[in-house]
Amino acid sequence: MDWDKLKIFHKVADAGSFTHAGDDLNLSQSAVSRQISTLEDSLNVPLFHRHARGLRLTEQGDILYKTVHDVFAKLEMVQAQIGESKKAPTGKLKITTTVAFGSVWLTSRISEFITLYPEIDVSLVLADSELDLSMREADVAIRLEPPKQQDLIQRHLLNIGYHIYASPDYLAEYGIPQTPEDLDHHRLVVYGEDAKPPVSDLNWLLTVGCPKNCPPRKPVLKVNSIYGIFRAVQSGIGIGAVPDYMSKEVGTLVDILPEIRGPNLSVYLVYAAELRNTARVMAFRDFLVEKMKSDLH
Repeated sequence: MDWDKLKIFHKVADAGSFTHAGDDLNLSQSAVSRQISTLEDSLNVPLFHRHARGLRLTEQGDILYKTVHDVFAKLEMVQAQIGESKKAPTGKLKITTTVAFGSVWLTSRISEFITLYPEIDVSLVLADSELDLSMREADVAIRLEPPKQQDLIQRHLLNIGYHIYASPDYLAEYGIPQTPEDLDHHRLVVYGEDAKPPVSDLNWLLTVGCPKNCPPRKPVLKVNSIYGIFRAVQSGIGIGAVPDYMSKEVGTLVDILPEIRGPNLSVYLVYAAELRNTARVMAFRDFLVEKMKSDLH
């Protein structure tokens, strides 16, 4: 099928007449009619019912129109995205990530991004539940597990581990565990059951060093927030596992059992495929990659 003839066909179907389509295309009515007839001959089907009051698509014409219309709509979107990518980034950018990562790491660095790109209207949505990017509940997400949706673009940024921490006051009162088995006799702070954790296997501290099939340790406190666990450990309630992105926040906390590391968090930047060439998304992607390279590697 000839591309130029398909463009004329699309215009005729929208206009409902050869004359009106010709006016829009700056072609004569006879030239438009000849192009449509040639297209019909090449397909060996009629595309329009011709009436004195105008044109009406045949069943085959309607099938072709729907397909051509979708193609042109997608091309227009791509053209707009390409044009936008050549301009300074602008527009609204809604970013979502977990409460802890957003509160501790991202919010303290987003001011630099805002300074670099003052025309981007940034908003953060911090939630341990995943927003639906395909429904545009957010533009981009920083997630600590691979996205479950298959129609999203994902970029693996880096892996983050865990360290086990306690406050000096706690250790002065309860002693320093020397082996993972010693955790059996300590007060542990873990993720609670009242909310879905942002990543799987967050409560590995309850089983690390335990014999196989051994029941998990009983925690002294459950908190449904990684940041809440960090603050509880800081207050001296007990021992907790803190992800590496909080390393600059731990202050006087003591890193105990340093040879023990929890499961790695795989950090991903995720966004809808239709935003792949959007300038504001690409600007945030590049900023994020650079900041993580300098801060977390």
